[in-house]
Amino acid sequence: MIEARYHESVNVLQALNAPAAAPFDRAEWYGLLAETGLVPLIALASDGENSAALALTERGGRIVPLRNWYSFTWRELAPPGPSGDRLLAAIAGKLRARGWRVTLEPVPGEDGSAARLARAFCAAGWQVAVEQCDINHVLAVKGRSFAEYWQSRPGALRSTVKRKGRKVKTEVLTRFDPAVWAEYEAIYAASWKPAEDHPAMLRAFAEAEGAAGRLRLGVARADGQAVAAQCWTVEKAIAYIHKLAHLESHRHLSAGTTLTAALFAHVIDVDGVELVDFGTGDQPYKADWMDTIRPRYRIDCLDPAAPRAWPALAKRLVRRACAPAWGWLSPAPTAAGMRPAGDRDSR
Repeated sequence: MIEARYHESVNVLQALNAPAAAPFDRAEWYGLLAETGLVPLIALASDGENSAALALTERGGRIVPLRNWYSFTWRELAPPGPSGDRLLAAIAGKLRARGWRVTLEPVPGEDGSAARLARAFCAAGWQVAVEQCDINHVLAVKGRSFAEYWQSRPGALRSTVKRKGRKVKTEVLTRFDPAVWAEYEAIYAASWKPAEDHPAMLRAFAEAEGAAGRLRLGVARADGQAVAAQCWTVEKAIAYIHKLAHLESHRHLSAGTTLTAALFAHVIDVDGVELVDFGTGDQPYKADWMDTIRPRYRIDCLDPAAPRAWPALAKRLVRRACAPAWGWLSPAPTAAGMRPAGDRDSR
């Protein structure tokens, strides 16, 4: 018998027997999110042997993922196989008593998460629509050394590093350093980027990753002044590029480009990663470093028994008088799920 229930504390996630696939799946990550002021809605189901959960919150009348813009992805926390599928369907059914609309994003497709969640909510009676909401640039290392990888990069990028790399000194730390983090924060504050929403969360994450040996904190200096800084982590043979910034006043040095190259060299040749993940967003510069694009999906679930859902359902039916949009999703990367980074017009 499956029991489904809600919790307002992320602590219940500690007991799950589903391994975390990424930093954004760990109970500690959800704990940091809760500390920013987000109110958790943890939907949990158990059959006495296994447990599954969806880490959610409520916003604007919808049930949505417990996440912020630091999260690359959001996915189900469930064991693989039929047992996990049944638990997820039970959670989806329980949520019909809580809200009329559940919108899940950005969900990966290459690991089967998007298709799995869509099936679970459809089985529970929701009307489900799936659409691409973002993209994710990644690099598959494929056993190459950094030198081999570097030869495959655009000539203009390699020329920039060759011409300007000597003008800055780079350092890659594998521990948290308060002084270097202060340099990062100063650079970010003076950069073109908008102010951090939750800088304390990012620092707490970096401190924890440093203590666990997963942090890669990079800084580039010119004449002793820090002019570029980046925050990466390495976990389960994957390098995640979380944050990067440089001083506009020193843009002519291309210090950020040189520092990125130094971090790629470190994670490929020292850490031996198999994949580098540049997060979401289609910024043009990412294609210079990465070779593959993966879609990220929005799974929008409406309860047809809820009158509040009817206007949205009517609009959806007008747009899509066809089979559920999730049917084509594949649990493994395909031509539709992964495409070369330079092939933006092929989808």
